[in-house]
Amino acid sequence: MKKWDNEDYPLIRTGPYWKKFKANFCEFIAVLVQQCQCSILYDSYLMDTIISLLTGLADSMVRAFRHTSTLAAMKLLTAVVSVHLNLDVNKHNAQRLYEVEKRRISGKRTNYRLDQLERKRKEYEHKLLEIQNMMNAIFKGTFLNRYRDVIPEIRATCIEEIGSWIKTYPDAFLNDSYLKYIGWMLYDKQAEVRLKCLLGLQGIYSRKELVSRMDLFTSRFKDRIVSMPLDKDHEVAVQAMKLLMLMSQNCEDVLSAEDCETLYQFVYTTHRPLAVAAGEFLYKRLLSHEGDEEIQPKRGGKFGASTDQLKRLIRFFLESELHKHVAYLIDSLWDWAGKFLKDWECMTALLLKNAEEDGEELSDAHESVLIEIILATVREAAEGHPPVGRGAAKKILSVKEKKIQLEDCMKITEHFIMVLPQLLAKYSTDAQKVANLLQIPQYYDLDVYSTGHLEKHLDALLREVKDIVTKHSDISVLEASSRTYYVLCNEEIAISSQVDCARTQLIDELMGQLNQLLDGFWQKEEGFCTDAGEISRMHSALRRVAAFHNAHNLTKWNLYDKTLRLLVFEMEHGSLPVLMILPALQCTYFSLLWQLAAISENPPKETLFALGRELRRFCQICMRFLHHKEKDVREKAFMILCDWLLILSHQDSNNNEEAVGLLDYLPSTPLQEKLLLFIQEHVFMEEEEESKDLTEDEERQDESCKLDDLHKKRSLLAAYCKLIVYNVVEMTAAAEIYKHYVKTYNDFGDIIKETLSRTRHNNKIQSAKTLILCLQQLFQRHAESQDSSSGMDFSSASFTNMKELARRFSLTFGWDQVKSRESVAMIHKEGIEFAFQGATGVDGKCLPPNLSFLLIISEFSNKLLKPDKRLVYAYLQRYIAEPLPCRGDEWQPLIWYRNSLLANEDEESSVLGGSGEWSPMGTSKMSSFKRKLSNGSLPDTSQTEAASKAPALQRASQLASATGKSRKRLKSRETHLQEHLPFLCPGGLRRRCCKDEIKTEDVSEEGQAEDVIEDVDVDVVGADQVIPARVFEL
Repeated sequence: MKKWDNEDYPLIRTGPYWKKFKANFCEFIAVLVQQCQCSILYDSYLMDTIISLLTGLADSMVRAFRHTSTLAAMKLLTAVVSVHLNLDVNKHNAQRLYEVEKRRISGKRTNYRLDQLERKRKEYEHKLLEIQNMMNAIFKGTFLNRYRDVIPEIRATCIEEIGSWIKTYPDAFLNDSYLKYIGWMLYDKQAEVRLKCLLGLQGIYSRKELVSRMDLFTSRFKDRIVSMPLDKDHEVAVQAMKLLMLMSQNCEDVLSAEDCETLYQFVYTTHRPLAVAAGEFLYKRLLSHEGDEEIQPKRGGKFGASTDQLKRLIRFFLESELHKHVAYLIDSLWDWAGKFLKDWECMTALLLKNAEEDGEELSDAHESVLIEIILATVREAAEGHPPVGRGAAKKILSVKEKKIQLEDCMKITEHFIMVLPQLLAKYSTDAQKVANLLQIPQYYDLDVYSTGHLEKHLDALLREVKDIVTKHSDISVLEASSRTYYVLCNEEIAISSQVDCARTQLIDELMGQLNQLLDGFWQKEEGFCTDAGEISRMHSALRRVAAFHNAHNLTKWNLYDKTLRLLVFEMEHGSLPVLMILPALQCTYFSLLWQLAAISENPPKETLFALGRELRRFCQICMRFLHHKEKDVREKAFMILCDWLLILSHQDSNNNEEAVGLLDYLPSTPLQEKLLLFIQEHVFMEEEEESKDLTEDEERQDESCKLDDLHKKRSLLAAYCKLIVYNVVEMTAAAEIYKHYVKTYNDFGDIIKETLSRTRHNNKIQSAKTLILCLQQLFQRHAESQDSSSGMDFSSASFTNMKELARRFSLTFGWDQVKSRESVAMIHKEGIEFAFQGATGVDGKCLPPNLSFLLIISEFSNKLLKPDKRLVYAYLQRYIAEPLPCRGDEWQPLIWYRNSLLANEDEESSVLGGSGEWSPMGTSKMSSFKRKLSNGSLPDTSQTEAASKAPALQRASQLASATGKSRKRLKSRETHLQEHLPFLCPGGLRRRCCKDEIKTEDVSEEGQAEDVIEDVDVDVVGADQVIPARVFEL
C-alpha cells in the first residue's frame, strides 16, 4: 500500500500535456452531465452508480484513487449545481405561466394548457428533488470527508469547488452552513489551500448584492483575513490584500481605523505585488474620496484636486513614523495615482507660492516631504522600474511603456529647466532639500537646452549650484553638486563646453581656498591644530575638493602632493585632527585612482615605475593608519585599503601586460594577517554595554547610534569578503569569518552566506576545505578547553554550537546533491583524516584524539548520494582495524558516523555485532553487491571498497582483478590529481585562470545532474555519475 500511496499518477504530474489532461478530464465530467440532463440523469441508475463509485474511491487509502475520485466528484457536483440552477429557473417560469393561465380562465372550465403547465411544474419539482438528493449524496459522501484530507491538493480542490457553488447558486449555498468550511480552511497550514479560500471569497465579496448575507461570516473571520497580508506565502498575502480591498468597498464600516492603519503600512513592504495591492487600498480608501464633502478642496482653481491629494499623502507619510522610504511609497501608488503623482507643476507651485496667495502655507516638514516626493516621482517616471530593494531586476518595458517614459522625461525636462533654479534659490540654505533637488538634473533630456534655446536657464542653474557649493560642506550636498556637473559635462551634448568652463572656474576657486589654508597650516603647524575655526575651514575645503575629485579629474591642480604631505605629517607627528585626516586620505586615494585610469596604451617605463612606487607608498600609509588612535581613521583606512587592493589586483591597464606586471600588487602574508585581525577586532569583537537609566529620547538616540555602528561593521566585513571572493587574499582566511556565522547570523549572516556561495562558485574543492578548516579550528579550540582526564563533553555549549554550525554549512549545499557531491565528499575526506590524525599504534586500535570530530562531519552525511556514501565508507575502512573493540562510550562517535553513512542502505544491519566488535561484511551482503556490480550499477571509481579487509569480498570473482588495479593506481592517480585538479593550487595565484576551470566542472556536472534527477529512486546511480575516486586517494 505504501508503494501505491507514493506512486506517480496523472493529476500530480507536471508539464503541459498532463495539465491539458486534467482540464479535459474535468471538461468530460461537465459535458457528460450536460448531455444527460434531459432524461438519463434521472434514471436512478447512471448517477447512482457513478456517485457510489466515486464515494467509495474517495475513501481509498491509495492517494491516486482518492485524489482522482475527489476531483471527479467535486466537478460532478459543480455540473449538477448548474443543472439545478437551470431547473429552478424553468420551474419558476412554469409557475408564473401557470398563474397567468389560471387567471385567464373564467369559471371552473378545465383547460388543456393549464393541465400541461401543471404537469410541467410537477416534473420540474420531481427533477429538482432528484438533483437535490444527488447533491446531498456527493456533498455528504465526499466533500465532508475530503475537505480535511491529509493531501493539500485534495483540500484545495474541495475549497475551490465550494467557492464555485456559492458564486454559481447563492440562493442554495450562500449561507453559514457552507461558508463555515471556507472560514475554517483560512487557517490551513498549506498556502495552496489558503489561497483557494481567498480567491473564493473574492468572488463573493465582489458582488454587492451578496455581501449583505455575509454579516455573520464577516464578523467571525474578519480578524483572520486582516492578519493574512502577513502570510509567509507572497501570493496568499497579495490576494488577502485584494480581498480586504473588496470588503472595504462593499461592506460599510467593516474595517476599523486600526485595521486600516495596519494595512496602510504594507505600502512599504519589499514585495512589490503586495505593496501595489496595499497602494490601491491606500489610494481608494484615503486619497481619492472626491465625493466626500469634508475633504473637498476649500478653493477651486487649477490645482485644487491634486493639491488636496498631495496634502493628504504628505500628512499620511508624516504620521507613519515607522518608515522613511518615500520612494517605496510612491512606487506602491504609481499604478493607481499616476495622474496626480505626475502633476509636477502643482507640486512646484505649492513650494514656490507665498502665504499671501493662499491662507495655508506648507510647514518645513511638509516642504521636505514634498521635495522627496518630487524626486521619487521624477525617478520613477524617468527610469521606469521600482526602487532598489523592490524587485529582482529591471523590468523590460513594452513599446507603449517606453513611449510614456519618453513623454514623461520630456515633460520633466521642460518644466524643471525653468523651475529648478528658483527652487534652489529659495532653499539654498537647507542642506537636505538642496541635496534632493540637485538630483533632478540627471533625469533631464539635456538636448532640450540647445534645441529650445534655453541657455539662460542653464546659466541660472550653474550659478545656483556654485553658490550652494560655496555655502555647504555637507557631504550629501557636495556629492549631489559634483554629480550635477558630471551629468552636464557630457561631451556628447552641445552645452558641455559651457558647463566645463563653469566647472573649471569653480574648482580654481576651491583650490585657491585650499592652497591658502595649507600655506597657513605649514607656517603654523602645531599652532594651526589648536584653532577650531581654522580646522573647520580646512575640513570644509578638503571635503569640497574630495567630493569633486570623486567624479572629476583634478590631476592638473597637483592635489596629490598636497594631501600626501598632510598624511606624512600625521604619520610622523600624529597631531592632525580627524576632520583633516579623513578628507585628505580620501583625496589622496582619488588622485591615485585618476592617475591609474589615465595610463595610456604604451606608457613610458619611468611613468609606470613612479606610479608603482606611489601606489605602494600609499598602501604603507593605509597600513600604518590601521593602528591609528582614532576609530574613524582606522575604519576609513581599512575601507580604502580593501578597495585599493581589489583594484590593483584586477586592473588590466588597457591590456598592456607590462603595465599589469609593474602595477600588479598582491597583499603579502603580514598584510593579510593585519586585515584579518582588523576584522576580528572591529567587527566580531563584542563591546561591553554599560547599564544606564536613559530617558526615552536618549534610548532612541542610543538605538540610532547602535544601528549606525552596525552599518559600519557590515561595510567593513563586506569590503574584506570581497577580497576573499576575488582571490586577493587566500580563501582559507574565510575560515575565521565562517566561525561567526551562527552567532552573528542576524547581523552578518547574509554577507557570510553570500561569501560562501561565491567562493564555492569560484573553486568548490578549496571552498569545501575552508569549511572543514573552520570546523577543525573550532574543534581544536574546544578540545584544548576540555579537561583531558574527563574526555570530550558532547553536551557542552561549544560542542553543540559546532554541530549547529556544521548543520548550517550543510544546508548551504541545497537540494542538488549532484552539483555539490565533490565538495561534500572532500569535507568527509578531510574530516576523516583529521579525526584519525595522531592515532598511535600500527594496528590503529588506540583511540584517536580527534575521533569526536566524526560527530561534526556526520552533519554532512545526508548530502551524499548513495554511491558516494559507499565510497566514503570504504575510505573510512582504511583507518579501522577489524575486529575493533568498541565497548566504551569513547568509540561512539565512530559508530554514529558509520551509521550515518549506512543509513537506508543494505549494510545497515551490520552496524554493530552482538559481541561489541565491528562485524565484517557477511556473505549475504556479498550477494547483494555482486548483483549490483553485475548489473553495471557499482562504478569502477568506487573500487576502493574492494580494499576493505573482509575476506569474502576479496574472494569475489567480480572484484578480483579490480582490487589489484586499484592498489597499483594509487600513486598514479595522486599524480593525475595534482596535475588536473585546481584546488591543489593556491587560490591567489590562479585567479586569472580559475574561470575556465570552473566552466569545465560545471558542464560535466550539469550532464550528470540530468541523469540522476531523472532516476532518483534507484539504489545506485550509473558509473559515469559517481564522484571521482581521486578525491579519496592518499
